[in-house]
Amino acid sequence: MGCTQRIKQISKRVLYIKEKRGKQMYTFNGRIRYSEIDHRDQLTLPALINYFQDCSTFHSEDVGMGHKELMAKNRAWILSYWQVEITRYPKLCERVQVGTFATDFQKFLGYRNFLMKTEEGEELAKAYAVWVYMDMMKGRPVRLPKEEADAYGIEPALDMKIESRKVAVPERLEERESFPVRKHHIDTNEHVNNCQYVQMAMDYLPRDLEIRRLRVEYKKSAVLGDIIYPKVAAEDGVWTVVLENEENQVYAVIEVRGSLPQEEAL
Repeated sequence: MGCTQRIKQISKRVLYIKEKRGKQMYTFNGRIRYSEIDHRDQLTLPALINYFQDCSTFHSEDVGMGHKELMAKNRAWILSYWQVEITRYPKLCERVQVGTFATDFQKFLGYRNFLMKTEEGEELAKAYAVWVYMDMMKGRPVRLPKEEADAYGIEPALDMKIESRKVAVPERLEERESFPVRKHHIDTNEHVNNCQYVQMAMDYLPRDLEIRRLRVEYKKSAVLGDIIYPKVAAEDGVWTVVLENEENQVYAVIEVRGSLPQEEAL
């Protein structure tokens, strides 16, 4: 085999690998705002989730698969599972870079990783998420078209120990006062936004709990006017909040792991 022919074969192989690997990580830069921090002067967990969610939204918009394009086809990506790991919460005015990329597509499922770093490259938080491609008119999953998957491409997954998408519910749960879904909970899909469930759960956690891992299993979409019945459990450094309706149908199960500076009761 001649040298020129060999070079051409290698070049074709490199191009093929690049095409299969996709578009690399999509990123945007941000700065931690006063509206995003808590009493400890650090980013809140819901705000972190919103950074990740916004990053995936920007990614979709920039590859031509944004909100308007999907709505025109009565399609939407609905979150099924979050796993978020936090090394450090950034402080007020810190500059950060947020990134995301798809790691796989299987029929109607999409898998994504997320990453937040400082300007200097310090890893602050990372996440794994499973999304369902939905026909919003029929209310059921549908197969993702190849051209849409190709627009995103795929990349090797981050180094994370992925836990089960089924979040275990403790046998003993303490019931809390019910509350209605309000207008500010609702997003463009006319459902409670996925971050809002985490925000709801935060009200039942100790104030100074330093959360290091979050897992959320989304089971049923709550809509405006629904009544949510919270149930809470805490054991061995794990706090679980179950949000359900009056028929005990679960909207979401939120599990957090973390530590307290001192003993606090729920």
